[in-house]
Amino acid sequence: MLSDLPRDMAEEVLSRLPVTSLRGVRSTCRKWNTLSKNRTFTMKHVREAKKKQRKEFQAVMILGNRVSLFSLNLLNPSIGPVGKLISLDNADRVDIYNIFHCHGLLLCITKDRSRIVVWNPYSGQTSRIEPRTSYNILDRYALGHERNNHHYSHKVLRFVDECYPSIREFEIYNSNTNSWKVLHVNPDWDVEFFRRGLSLGGNTYWIAQDKKLVAVQGGDRSFFLLCFDFTTERFGPRLPLPFAPNHRDTLALSSVREKQLAVLCQKCCSYTLTIWISSRIEPNAVSWNKLFLRVDMKPLTGFPFFFGAGCFFVDEKNQVALVLDKDGGTPNPTRNIAYIIGKKGYFKTVDLGESGCWPLGCSYVPS
Repeated sequence: MLSDLPRDMAEEVLSRLPVTSLRGVRSTCRKWNTLSKNRTFTMKHVREAKKKQRKEFQAVMILGNRVSLFSLNLLNPSIGPVGKLISLDNADRVDIYNIFHCHGLLLCITKDRSRIVVWNPYSGQTSRIEPRTSYNILDRYALGHERNNHHYSHKVLRFVDECYPSIREFEIYNSNTNSWKVLHVNPDWDVEFFRRGLSLGGNTYWIAQDKKLVAVQGGDRSFFLLCFDFTTERFGPRLPLPFAPNHRDTLALSSVREKQLAVLCQKCCSYTLTIWISSRIEPNAVSWNKLFLRVDMKPLTGFPFFFGAGCFFVDEKNQVALVLDKDGGTPNPTRNIAYIIGKKGYFKTVDLGESGCWPLGCSYVPS
């Protein structure tokens, strides 16, 4: 029987399985259940997963409020579900509104905004975070970590800052103390509700806008990059973007190899899409010297991407990018579409099925 394999052989075989198969592995027998939770096996499995990422991406996507793991091959366009991840509190019956990834963990926000859960899809462990007072439908969230002596202390940032209705709350949750702490922040900037933050190096970055310049609706000083440092628990200085966007442009952030930041801008007036990759990124500094892609999307799609969608992936080696959106150009878009864009007119689409909400996704590597 397979369960009678020697430990080293079983470890070698099981480490090559996708993370979505671990639920079946653990239910096969007590021996495999113990093996799959062993630290040595975990590290080996993570190394195998990272090797696969060099050939194709793995991404966690929300399609129709359900969370699944997908493999993405952007050069020979194929996007297929690897399978459902290990249950998130009986995930088949939980509608997820938003997800944020950091170091193998997912922060999940339920559709009714009543719960936030930190979820490790690799182990299946979940941790429901109770509010200090209450959650707000307009909350912004971020998942990050503080690193001390190779130990990661995960934290969750929650904030809301609105004029109508008047409300301002900034607080941070520490997984070590299982408690919230109020942060005293009086920002002169605004992170619009639909803008998704991106976790990189344990910190989170947003595209923010100067509150005083919102009235002028754009311009080179209006938009900038903003970082929250989870170690110091402070927002950093305004960091420059490599372009000057307008308030109606589509703007989004992504990561490259979990080391550099990528930023996308599609001009609302010209349909021109550009993607830049940073050469240096830190909480207090950023450098841009690499224009990764510039494409006129008007002859390819005939419509601009939705300004609030904000999900894309970059394959730096093969010089292609993938943007998640709907079947724009139709009166009532319902199909989730992956638009794969490259140089010299390279353009493909993959239909991901139908749902009422916009598709969301983030790259994923277990840890």
